[in-house]
Amino acid sequence: MLARIGQMTRSLHDNLRGLGFDKLLAQAAHDIPDARDRLDYVARMTEQAAQRVLTATELASPLQERVGAGADALESGWQEAMQQPFSEERYRQLASATLAYVNQTRSDAGATRQHLLDIMMAQDFQDLTGQVIRKVTELAQGLEQQLLQLLIDYTPAEQRREAANGLLNGPQINPAGNSDVVSSQGQVDDLLESLGF
Repeated sequence: MLARIGQMTRSLHDNLRGLGFDKLLAQAAHDIPDARDRLDYVARMTEQAAQRVLTATELASPLQERVGAGADALESGWQEAMQQPFSEERYRQLASATLAYVNQTRSDAGATRQHLLDIMMAQDFQDLTGQVIRKVTELAQGLEQQLLQLLIDYTPAEQRREAANGLLNGPQINPAGNSDVVSSQGQVDDLLESLGF
């Protein structure tokens, strides 16, 4: 069985080389690992950005909670002071607490602003990864088109006529001088099914 598979592989390799497709396969063999590396890069960048966003959010949340809790404490202190008889000492304590709160809030606002900036900057990966994804998509589409064209070119004439009766018509990607171009995934699926794949 192994000998037969080896012979079949050798025969396929020799026939593809004879037809000039060894260069196409060599390019595909080069492009597929490159595409895998590019997708790994996208995954790493996305994970790093997600970690930066989560970290900045975790750091900013307690700051905002402290701002809210301080405002609540000051409000209740002032409400209580206003309902009781005037006490200069009480008002001085509340004024001092209010100034401390304002200073702490200013500091917390600056730190929160920095965390929001970190979140915004973590999104810079989208432009880079979008470009990488487009290149990988173009590679996959190009490879698919080349393989489909190979199937169309070397399909027996009777099967090609059956497929051409409806599958290869419609919007053309490159209609100039090439009537065997498919343009949608439905057409690709139908073509492969009609060819026995």
